[in-house]
Amino acid sequence: MNNNNSYAEFLKAVGNNSTSLQAEKLLNEIYWDLFLQHIHWEQTQARIMNLIDDALDRRDEEAFEMYTQQLQEFTQEQGYEYQPK
Repeated sequence: MNNNNSYAEFLKAVGNNSTSLQAEKLLNEIYWDLFLQHIHWEQTQARIMNLIDDALDRRDEEAFEMYTQQLQEFTQEQGYEYQPK
């Protein structure tokens, strides 16, 4: 489900005198979509961070630059802001 349309779809479903069960199902679908997107973000970020760590351990500047660029691009694409721990 597209996040941009999720809220609009929910309002349309509720506005059409639909049952609360239909509205609840739609909300559950929206929440699952958001949850899965967040899990994907966390796993991808962790994988790239591990690659960056490995490149640093090997003192491979080229790989470090490449993986750092990948992390920055992925972060921007997903609309997240990277927060170092």
